[in-house]
Amino acid sequence: MYDVACVGILVADVIAGKVSNIPQKGLLEHVDSVKIYSGGNAMTASINIKKLGAKTAIIGMVGKDIFGSFLKQCLADRGVDVKGLKESDDYQTSTSIVMVSEDGERSFLHCVGANGHFSVNDIDYDIIKDSKVVFVTGTYLLDTFDGAQTMEFLKKCKEMGKTTVLDCCWDSKDRWGSLLDMSMPYIDIFMPSIDEAKRIAKKDTLKEIADVFFEKGVKTVVIKNGKYGCYVRESFAGEGKEYPTYLSIKRVDTTGAGDSFCSGFLAAFARGKSIEECAKFANAVGTHCIMASGATTGIKSYEETLKFMEEHEVG
Repeated sequence: MYDVACVGILVADVIAGKVSNIPQKGLLEHVDSVKIYSGGNAMTASINIKKLGAKTAIIGMVGKDIFGSFLKQCLADRGVDVKGLKESDDYQTSTSIVMVSEDGERSFLHCVGANGHFSVNDIDYDIIKDSKVVFVTGTYLLDTFDGAQTMEFLKKCKEMGKTTVLDCCWDSKDRWGSLLDMSMPYIDIFMPSIDEAKRIAKKDTLKEIADVFFEKGVKTVVIKNGKYGCYVRESFAGEGKEYPTYLSIKRVDTTGAGDSFCSGFLAAFARGKSIEECAKFANAVGTHCIMASGATTGIKSYEETLKFMEEHEVG
């Protein structure tokens, strides 16, 4: 039995840092390092949740290329079940060039690749059947799977009695709610970032945003709010609450911070923790992510994370 099945994008992250200037055409700028890491929402979540002590499986697609082999090996080495990972002969593995500035912020060049061709027909429902929670992550970068297929899949997951969770990415094509609204009646926990949430809901305040999501059918709203931590509201009638994060910790690299937050939330959720406990734990896991380069490097064990929470104050 899997605690969480992570469905969505896998990306090879080629990270360059520290980038002080983007070179003009035909020119060159020096950086301190260029390294390759595993990335992509589903990949990051599956590895981090496993590092935090829960059993995970991944469902997605990579190409039969060097980047795909690297990602599959990373997953296997970390104990993630890869039976649901498809390998395409026709499409290359999704890859991002990540430029990390001197203050730790990121800019991206992204090739969608195989992620854009992953479809509902590629899903192994035996894995879904054996999973307690189904986490769809990478919406707006799953060109084929986004929209009607996501709705179809989540509806089937609910019919199978599964807890469904969804996180999304930035939509550079500006489709936002028109692509995701149809899936909301089948989402138990919706976990967008504040910037994404504002675009989807077309509202500005946390309460207004949550109201919209509840009206569209979401059961619990969790909004990642950057340096302010997160906002959680468990029902339309309930009161929302903000949970601060660890501002005293120095940022090294924010790559994967949002995915790590989701990982922490789901790892705690798999242990039967309350939504409030999950939110607090998620903030700590997201903090560990930004303490090291790469999306999974800084994540510690469940017990080490709890110790960190005991020793450090939020705010």
